[in-house]
Amino acid sequence: MDFYNEIKTKLIENENYSRIKDYSKERYKVQTYFEVGKILSEAGKQYGENIIGKYAEKLQVEIGKKYTERNLRYMRQFYTTFQDIKWKPVVSKLTWSHFLIIMPLKDQQKMQYYINRCIESHLSKRELINNIKDKEYERLDNKAKQKLIN
Repeated sequence: MDFYNEIKTKLIENENYSRIKDYSKERYKVQTYFEVGKILSEAGKQYGENIIGKYAEKLQVEIGKKYTERNLRYMRQFYTTFQDIKWKPVVSKLTWSHFLIIMPLKDQQKMQYYINRCIESHLSKRELINNIKDKEYERLDNKAKQKLIN
């Protein structure tokens, strides 16, 4: 399996798709990054962690400078973080920026809480950052947390 060409094809499709309507652009981007993260995860198991750096160098030359090693690592982290969650309905409601803010939280319940808050309240990324900074989740009692998560 040629992991690099598979990743390159997906990212080129994403670049082409990004010229289409705004509302579906972000959904396609998040889906693409999830799929690329899955491929990177599989490639890492087969070829080792250094493969991301090699792919990043080639992708930056062939597709664009935004496909840095750091961004490819975020894509892989996105896949590993959300691979077991029913995330497809969420994709159309959250942006890649929202996911980048939520991923470092680590605690699945806390992440789910903030995902739900974003969807229900249509939080911007700035509002999401402020809610996390203000420790909104931590200030809730356990009963309220469970109710909001479910």
